[in-house]
Amino acid sequence: MTEWSHVPALARPLPEPEPQAVLSPLTSAAIFMVLTIDPGGEETVRDLLADWAGLQRSVGFRVPEAPLAGVAGIGSGAGDLLFHVRHERMDVCFEFASQVMTRLARAATVTDEVHGFRYFDERDLLGFVDGTENPVGRAAGVAALVGDADPGFAGGSYVVVQKYVHDMDAWNALPVEEQEKVIGRTKLSDIEMPDDVKPANSHVALNTIEEPDGTERQILRANMPFGQVGRGEFGTYYIAYAATPSVTEQMLVNMFIGNPPGNTDRILDFSTAVTGSLFFAPSADFFDDLPDPPGALPDPPGALPDSPSAAAPEEPGSLGIGSLKRSM
Repeated sequence: MTEWSHVPALARPLPEPEPQAVLSPLTSAAIFMVLTIDPGGEETVRDLLADWAGLQRSVGFRVPEAPLAGVAGIGSGAGDLLFHVRHERMDVCFEFASQVMTRLARAATVTDEVHGFRYFDERDLLGFVDGTENPVGRAAGVAALVGDADPGFAGGSYVVVQKYVHDMDAWNALPVEEQEKVIGRTKLSDIEMPDDVKPANSHVALNTIEEPDGTERQILRANMPFGQVGRGEFGTYYIAYAATPSVTEQMLVNMFIGNPPGNTDRILDFSTAVTGSLFFAPSADFFDDLPDPPGALPDPPGALPDSPSAAAPEEPGSLGIGSLKRSM
């Protein structure tokens, strides 16, 4: 994966291929689904992905007052899938997800499904505003979408998802002032603490990634709260889109290993990651013109060895449309 450590973020050109709905604004409702492809289900999944945009139009046409945004991500080796569905109404998200699963009957198995909701003024269930530093406008595209320097992946986005469950009893036992030190922001006004006050193990401090010249490397988050009151389950579904997985991965290293090692994110004393996966969301153009499975046709002239269009030995459960191996 091409690194951009020496290029100022705003100087990068946006990719020409049409992306999926990665840059869609936050909504009131979302559904997150992680699936594995069943043996023999590869062709059915390929057919669905090829019709991904058409299915969105069919469902979204029924509610023209707000756009339906669906992003499909593919795991390394193309053996698992991520569906991120957003709309202002949960019933619309539910209808689209239902239509998707009807198409995938006996072809894919859901391993995790989370229904997210907006909580007051974009807050998580810990009571703090989530996503304050999200880039907007052109900067959002630069942060989230692969550029034309990596043409085999241009217009796509690397997606990291994690399902966090919160210990609300322990969290609510903290005074607000201590909660603010855990996060690195004030709770009511959402103002970031000055650097000389903000603890080095606060969530904000460890998730701020800067180049030697002081340029901050950004990702695009679309996190949503979720929960079931009767089961005592309260959580945040973390989802981050990025032009390169290295930025998000560095944030996770800082959180779980520490920066320096041992200085881990204090939020982990109250929030536990119970899942975590990396996916690649190809451009919408890629799904509109899926390459043939390996062996069906020869590679096109000039195909990159690791590009989605390049032939490779087909593995069981693979869609045969590429992998994430260049990012590792």
